Amino acid sequence: MTTVKNIYDYINSIAPFDAQEEWDNSGHLAGDFRKEVKRCVLSLDATKDVCRFAADINADLLLTHHPIIFNGIDSVLSDSAVYTLVNSGVACISAHTNFDIADCGINFNLASLLGLKNVKRVDGSFIVTGELEEGMSIDDLAEYINDKLECSGIRYTDTDRLIKTVALGGGACEEEAELAFCNADCFVTGDMKYHKMLDISETGNAVIAAGHFETENKPFLMLKEKLEAVFTDVEFVAAPVSNPIKTV
Repeated sequence: MTTVKNIYDYINSIAPFDAQEEWDNSGHLAGDFRKEVKRCVLSLDATKDVCRFAADINADLLLTHHPIIFNGIDSVLSDSAVYTLVNSGVACISAHTNFDIADCGINFNLASLLGLKNVKRVDGSFIVTGELEEGMSIDDLAEYINDKLECSGIRYTDTDRLIKTVALGGGACEEEAELAFCNADCFVTGDMKYHKMLDISETGNAVIAAGHFETENKPFLMLKEKLEAVFTDVEFVAAPVSNPIKTV
Protein backbone atom coordinates (compact mmCIF):
# COMPACT_ATOMS: atom_id res chain seq x y z
CA MET A 1 0.00 0.00 0.00
CA THR A 2 1.29 3.45 -0.98
CA THR A 3 0.50 6.41 1.25
CA VAL A 4 0.82 10.18 0.87
CA LYS A 5 3.85 9.98 3.15
CA ASN A 6 5.49 7.34 0.94
CA ILE A 7 5.27 9.65 -2.07
CA TYR A 8 6.40 12.62 0.02
CA ASP A 9 9.42 10.63 1.23
CA TYR A 10 10.34 9.63 -2.31
CA ILE A 11 10.22 13.22 -3.56
CA ASN A 12 12.21 14.26 -0.53
CA SER A 13 14.87 11.69 -1.48
CA ILE A 14 15.36 13.14 -4.99
CA ALA A 15 14.51 16.79 -4.30
CA PRO A 16 14.91 17.46 -0.55
CA PHE A 17 12.25 19.77 0.81
CA ASP A 18 14.73 21.40 3.18
CA ALA A 19 16.56 22.73 0.10
CA GLN A 20 13.64 25.02 -0.79
CA GLU A 21 14.05 28.80 -0.62
CA GLU A 22 13.10 30.56 2.62
CA TRP A 23 10.16 32.30 0.92
CA ASP A 24 8.80 29.07 -0.57
CA ASN A 25 6.06 26.82 0.79
CA SER A 26 6.81 23.40 -0.66
CA GLY A 27 5.82 20.23 1.15
CA HIS A 28 2.70 18.43 2.37
CA LEU A 29 0.10 21.21 2.26
CA ALA A 30 -3.28 19.50 2.56
CA GLY A 31 -4.90 16.25 3.61
CA ASP A 32 -3.94 13.17 5.58
CA PHE A 33 -0.28 12.07 5.53
CA ARG A 34 -1.42 8.49 6.20
CA LYS A 35 -4.00 8.34 3.40
CA GLU A 36 -3.66 5.48 0.92
CA VAL A 37 -2.98 6.66 -2.61
CA LYS A 38 -4.43 4.73 -5.52
CA ARG A 39 -4.68 7.65 -7.95
CA CYS A 40 -2.50 10.77 -8.08
CA VAL A 41 -2.93 13.80 -10.32
CA LEU A 42 0.10 15.83 -11.42
CA SER A 43 -0.17 19.47 -12.45
CA LEU A 44 2.06 22.53 -12.64
CA ASP A 45 -0.59 24.57 -10.80
CA ALA A 46 -3.34 23.80 -8.33
CA THR A 47 -6.03 25.85 -10.06
CA LYS A 48 -9.68 25.47 -9.20
CA ASP A 49 -10.24 23.48 -12.41
CA VAL A 50 -7.36 21.13 -11.59
CA CYS A 51 -8.63 20.58 -8.05
CA ARG A 52 -12.13 19.87 -9.36
CA PHE A 53 -10.65 17.43 -11.87
CA ALA A 54 -8.78 15.62 -9.08
CA ALA A 55 -11.96 15.42 -7.04
CA ASP A 56 -14.09 14.30 -10.01
CA ILE A 57 -11.82 11.34 -10.84
CA ASN A 58 -11.60 10.35 -7.17
CA ALA A 59 -7.90 11.05 -6.87
CA ASP A 60 -6.31 10.63 -3.48
CA LEU A 61 -3.42 13.04 -4.03
CA LEU A 62 -2.64 16.13 -6.08
CA LEU A 63 1.05 16.71 -6.76
CA THR A 64 1.97 20.18 -8.03
CA HIS A 65 5.02 22.29 -8.71
CA HIS A 66 3.59 25.64 -7.60
CA PRO A 67 2.27 25.49 -4.02
CA ILE A 68 -1.49 25.59 -3.58
CA ILE A 69 -0.89 27.69 -0.45
CA PHE A 70 1.83 30.22 -1.15
CA ASN A 71 1.05 33.58 0.37
CA GLY A 72 -1.03 33.76 3.52
CA ILE A 73 -4.72 33.03 3.05
CA ASP A 74 -7.41 34.75 5.11
CA SER A 75 -10.26 32.37 4.40
CA VAL A 76 -11.14 29.06 2.76
CA LEU A 77 -14.41 29.57 0.90
CA SER A 78 -16.50 26.99 -0.93
CA ASP A 79 -15.37 28.07 -4.42
CA SER A 80 -11.65 27.95 -3.61
CA ALA A 81 -9.11 25.37 -4.72
CA VAL A 82 -8.11 24.56 -1.14
CA TYR A 83 -11.72 23.98 -0.10
CA THR A 84 -12.33 21.68 -3.06
CA LEU A 85 -9.37 19.49 -2.14
CA VAL A 86 -10.07 19.32 1.58
CA ASN A 87 -13.81 18.81 1.11
CA SER A 88 -13.11 15.97 -1.35
CA GLY A 89 -10.47 14.31 0.80
CA VAL A 90 -7.70 14.90 -1.74
CA ALA A 91 -4.27 15.46 -0.21
CA CYS A 92 -1.75 17.83 -1.78
CA ILE A 93 2.03 17.88 -2.02
CA SER A 94 3.86 20.73 -3.76
CA ALA A 95 7.50 20.52 -4.86
CA HIS A 96 8.58 23.98 -5.98
CA THR A 97 12.06 25.44 -5.51
CA ASN A 98 13.38 22.15 -4.13
CA PHE A 99 12.45 20.58 -7.48
CA ASP A 100 13.82 23.56 -9.40
CA ILE A 101 17.33 22.90 -8.10
CA ALA A 102 17.25 19.08 -8.05
CA ASP A 103 19.41 17.09 -10.48
CA CYS A 104 16.20 15.47 -11.73
CA GLY A 105 14.29 18.74 -11.60
CA ILE A 106 12.96 21.52 -13.78
CA ASN A 107 16.12 22.85 -15.42
CA PHE A 108 17.83 19.51 -16.03
CA ASN A 109 14.55 18.22 -17.49
CA LEU A 110 14.27 21.35 -19.61
CA ALA A 111 17.78 20.72 -20.92
CA SER A 112 16.75 17.18 -21.83
CA LEU A 113 13.68 18.39 -23.72
CA LEU A 114 15.85 20.80 -25.69
CA GLY A 115 18.43 18.13 -26.46
CA LEU A 116 21.35 19.89 -24.78
CA LYS A 117 24.60 18.01 -24.12
CA ASN A 118 27.14 18.24 -21.29
CA VAL A 119 24.57 19.74 -18.93
CA LYS A 120 25.83 21.04 -15.60
CA ARG A 121 24.65 23.31 -12.83
CA VAL A 122 26.15 26.74 -12.38
CA ASP A 123 27.42 26.81 -8.79
CA GLY A 124 25.34 28.81 -6.34
CA SER A 125 22.35 29.23 -8.66
CA PHE A 126 19.19 27.67 -10.04
CA ILE A 127 20.44 27.69 -13.62
CA VAL A 128 22.13 24.98 -15.67
CA THR A 129 24.15 25.20 -18.86
CA GLY A 130 24.40 22.89 -21.84
CA GLU A 131 25.61 22.68 -25.40
CA LEU A 132 23.61 22.57 -28.63
CA GLU A 133 24.37 19.85 -31.18
CA GLU A 134 25.46 22.65 -33.51
CA GLY A 135 25.57 26.42 -33.36
CA MET A 136 22.38 28.34 -34.18
CA SER A 137 21.38 31.89 -34.89
CA ILE A 138 19.15 33.50 -32.29
CA ASP A 139 16.21 33.34 -34.74
CA ASP A 140 16.68 29.62 -35.37
CA LEU A 141 17.13 28.88 -31.66
CA ALA A 142 13.97 30.80 -30.76
CA GLU A 143 12.02 28.85 -33.39
CA TYR A 144 13.54 25.56 -32.16
CA ILE A 145 12.55 26.28 -28.55
CA ASN A 146 9.11 27.43 -29.66
CA ASP A 147 8.55 24.07 -31.37
CA LYS A 148 10.00 21.90 -28.60
CA LEU A 149 8.05 23.57 -25.79
CA GLU A 150 4.89 24.38 -27.80
CA CYS A 151 5.06 27.98 -26.74
CA SER A 152 2.07 30.29 -27.01
CA GLY A 153 4.32 33.32 -27.38
CA ILE A 154 8.08 33.83 -27.30
CA ARG A 155 10.19 36.98 -26.94
CA TYR A 156 13.91 37.35 -27.52
CA THR A 157 16.66 39.89 -28.02
CA ASP A 158 18.40 40.19 -31.36
CA THR A 159 22.07 39.37 -31.81
CA ASP A 160 24.46 38.36 -34.59
CA ARG A 161 26.19 35.96 -32.20
CA LEU A 162 26.23 32.26 -33.08
CA ILE A 163 24.67 30.42 -30.13
CA LYS A 164 26.52 27.28 -29.05
CA THR A 165 26.04 27.17 -25.26
CA VAL A 166 22.74 27.84 -23.51
CA ALA A 167 21.91 28.67 -19.89
CA LEU A 168 18.47 27.59 -18.67
CA GLY A 169 16.33 28.97 -15.87
CA GLY A 170 12.72 27.83 -16.14
CA GLY A 171 9.96 29.99 -14.70
CA ALA A 172 10.94 33.33 -13.21
CA CYS A 173 14.74 33.51 -13.15
CA GLU A 174 15.56 36.93 -14.56
CA GLU A 175 17.77 37.70 -11.55
CA GLU A 176 20.14 34.99 -12.81
CA ALA A 177 20.72 36.71 -16.17
CA GLU A 178 24.16 38.21 -15.49
CA LEU A 179 25.46 34.91 -14.15
CA ALA A 180 24.01 33.15 -17.17
CA PHE A 181 25.87 35.43 -19.57
CA CYS A 182 29.14 34.62 -17.79
CA ASN A 183 28.61 30.95 -18.59
CA ALA A 184 26.74 30.75 -21.90
CA ASP A 185 26.01 32.45 -25.20
CA CYS A 186 22.28 32.72 -24.54
CA PHE A 187 19.98 32.67 -21.51
CA VAL A 188 16.62 30.90 -21.87
CA THR A 189 14.09 31.58 -19.13
CA GLY A 190 10.33 31.82 -18.66
CA ASP A 191 9.47 35.33 -17.53
CA MET A 192 11.44 38.51 -18.04
CA LYS A 193 10.32 42.13 -17.73
CA TYR A 194 10.49 44.41 -20.76
CA HIS A 195 13.01 46.81 -19.26
CA LYS A 196 15.27 43.95 -18.20
CA MET A 197 15.21 42.61 -21.74
CA LEU A 198 15.83 46.10 -23.10
CA ASP A 199 18.92 46.49 -20.90
CA ILE A 200 20.19 43.09 -22.04
CA SER A 201 19.60 44.00 -25.66
CA GLU A 202 21.71 47.13 -25.19
CA THR A 203 24.64 45.00 -24.04
CA GLY A 204 24.42 42.72 -27.07
CA ASN A 205 23.60 39.64 -24.97
CA ALA A 206 21.03 37.07 -26.06
CA VAL A 207 17.99 36.12 -23.98
CA ILE A 208 14.88 34.15 -24.85
CA ALA A 209 11.75 34.47 -22.70
CA ALA A 210 9.75 31.39 -23.64
CA GLY A 211 6.97 31.59 -21.06
CA HIS A 212 6.61 30.55 -17.42
CA PHE A 213 4.14 27.75 -18.14
CA GLU A 214 6.05 26.47 -21.17
CA THR A 215 9.44 26.27 -19.45
CA GLU A 216 8.07 24.42 -16.42
CA ASN A 217 5.02 22.37 -17.36
CA LYS A 218 6.62 19.60 -19.44
CA PRO A 219 9.74 19.51 -17.22
CA PHE A 220 7.57 19.04 -14.12
CA LEU A 221 5.43 16.31 -15.70
CA MET A 222 8.59 14.32 -16.45
CA LEU A 223 8.40 13.40 -12.76
CA LYS A 224 5.41 11.19 -13.65
CA GLU A 225 7.56 8.51 -15.28
CA LYS A 226 9.84 8.29 -12.25
CA LEU A 227 6.89 7.93 -9.90
CA GLU A 228 5.30 5.23 -12.06
CA ALA A 229 8.50 3.18 -11.91
CA VAL A 230 8.56 3.28 -8.11
CA PHE A 231 4.87 3.17 -7.13
CA THR A 232 3.46 0.50 -9.42
CA ASP A 233 0.21 0.25 -7.43
CA VAL A 234 -0.68 3.92 -8.08
CA GLU A 235 -2.25 5.40 -11.20
CA PHE A 236 -0.57 8.71 -12.04
CA VAL A 237 -2.60 11.11 -14.19
CA ALA A 238 -1.45 14.38 -15.77
CA ALA A 239 -4.18 16.98 -15.38
CA PRO A 240 -5.62 18.02 -18.78
CA VAL A 241 -4.49 21.62 -18.78
CA SER A 242 -3.01 24.15 -21.18
CA ASN A 243 -1.48 27.54 -20.51
CA PRO A 244 -4.22 29.49 -18.70
CA ILE A 245 -2.69 32.77 -19.89
CA LYS A 246 -3.93 33.21 -23.45
CA THR A 247 -2.27 35.05 -26.32
CA VAL A 248 -3.54 36.05 -29.77
